[in-house]
Amino acid sequence: MSDEITPELFTHLVELAALELSAEEGEYLRKQLNNQLKAIHELESIPLDPTTPVASHGVPYTPDTSPAIREDVIVSHPRPDLLLQGAPETDDNYIIVPDIPHQDLK
Repeated sequence: MSDEITPELFTHLVELAALELSAEEGEYLRKQLNNQLKAIHELESIPLDPTTPVASHGVPYTPDTSPAIREDVIVSHPRPDLLLQGAPETDDNYIIVPDIPHQDLK
């Protein structure tokens, strides 16, 4: 069976994701992705009873086995000034974070 993710398709995906990979890293990742797809296809070939419900995981969570949903409670820190001492920059008791540069994708 040939690889589903060809070198050309992988190069296109890398460009879309704006990744910087060396040739060795790219080829390793492409092979790993193809191995994952092969494993997925093997799982898809397992015959299942059509009445089996779809599940997001193997553990059913019911009200009997799940803890009750807790109420959100705001608990203020007793000494917020101590927390703010570790911040590189603050303003009026808020932590200043650097701006995240954005760029438009093609």
